[in-house]
Amino acid sequence: MAPLLALMRLASPALPVGGFSYSEGLEAAVDAGCVADEASALPWLQHQLRLTLQRAELPLLASAHAAWQARDLARVEALNDWLMQTRETRELRLQCEQMGRSLTDWLRQRPGADDRVAALRALKPAPGWPVAFALAGVLAGATPRELLLTFGFAWAENMVQAALKAVPLGQSAGQRLLDALADALPAVADAALATAAEGDACRQSFAPMLAILSARHEAQYSRLFRS
Repeated sequence: MAPLLALMRLASPALPVGGFSYSEGLEAAVDAGCVADEASALPWLQHQLRLTLQRAELPLLASAHAAWQARDLARVEALNDWLMQTRETRELRLQCEQMGRSLTDWLRQRPGADDRVAALRALKPAPGWPVAFALAGVLAGATPRELLLTFGFAWAENMVQAALKAVPLGQSAGQRLLDALADALPAVADAALATAAEGDACRQSFAPMLAILSARHEAQYSRLFRS
């Protein structure tokens, strides 16, 4: 399969990893009154993109891509450990583990899978979602920047779908949100690549409000999403 088509498949909501079942704190933000309409949903998602993906998941994704290419399994394991240690709530960690396992199982069934998929599956306590996605990108022949853009767009599309259901918003509002997030993604990806190049010490995971809302969501009385 051509790399572009393979990346489109990885970004698709139809990828059987369950991304549609998570809101990553957005549902709790709606419940708390932080997000109530399109005007408040946009900055919330933009801030989440820049404060979490740009500083943590995307730089880690770039580093994991390089490690998988080099077949440096010790480096992959260290990156997966950091990822798990920085999931600040139980539900965020469970999401990372579940999506990582699901993608690993999908990769096992794909043509062209090699011994690195077995190494991915062996990661403890589970292969994290960005670490598994990095291997999927390597197997698809993606460059680091292409991979980061694909991961970012998949995240954006899932979050917009969550906003449509949780706020709720109409389809046209959802497309405007997706346009704005997509416009921001190239600069976010470039910043994340620069962070990865500067070394592990420059990567950070610190979003206290998101962590608080995620913790509240675990016990939220009524909810549509698993996280």
